[in-house]
Amino acid sequence: MTEFNKDKIKVIIADDHPLLREGIIKILSLEPKIQVVGEAEDGAQAIELARNTDVDIILMDINMPKINGIMATKIIKEEKPNVRIIALTIHNQEEYLFELIRCGISGYVLKDVRPDELIETIEKVTQGECFIPSSMTPKVFEVISRLSNRQEKNDDTFDLTPRELEVLQEVALGLSNKEIGEKLFISEKTVKNHLTNIYQKLGVTDRTQALLFAIKNNLVAPSNKDNCVGKN
Repeated sequence: MTEFNKDKIKVIIADDHPLLREGIIKILSLEPKIQVVGEAEDGAQAIELARNTDVDIILMDINMPKINGIMATKIIKEEKPNVRIIALTIHNQEEYLFELIRCGISGYVLKDVRPDELIETIEKVTQGECFIPSSMTPKVFEVISRLSNRQEKNDDTFDLTPRELEVLQEVALGLSNKEIGEKLFISEKTVKNHLTNIYQKLGVTDRTQALLFAIKNNLVAPSNKDNCVGKN
């Protein structure tokens, strides 16, 4: 029986192509901070593994038999909201991205990603950050702009303080905790404390959900900067 190291990032790989799963396992096995604790060939297996395995991150393909990655993500996030899911897919269409964001993903990575970028994304998502490829950020902000134009201004700030609103805006710009701290002249620990308060007040559990909530309720202003949601 395989023993799982509590100090490592525990990952499940869900993809219906055995060769791809094997390749990702080989890549991740070279990273001492990461341990693959399971693999699934369809969405149903991914759900079952998530229910019965101590896991931090799931790399989730979209098009899989029995239950697709979108539905599997929705079910897993409803049952185990602390598990972070990264979509690993060939699709760069925005309809997949936004459907998965609504389901609660924390990252969206294309399958042509470099090994070092995949490992970096896993590490960042584990730390509570979200990742979307910079190539897709124009599409993201096009949709954000449309939503903003359609919605009336909402004066309800959900009891967020001015500083918490500032931090939330920087999250919308895709900045890391360290970068937010440097920009606002506060420590990274203070940023994390603000984010914890924000999550509690908005009734969400992670960065991606907070950003979606903020967009829907006009708590943040859309931006045209290329690095607003994701980074290379």
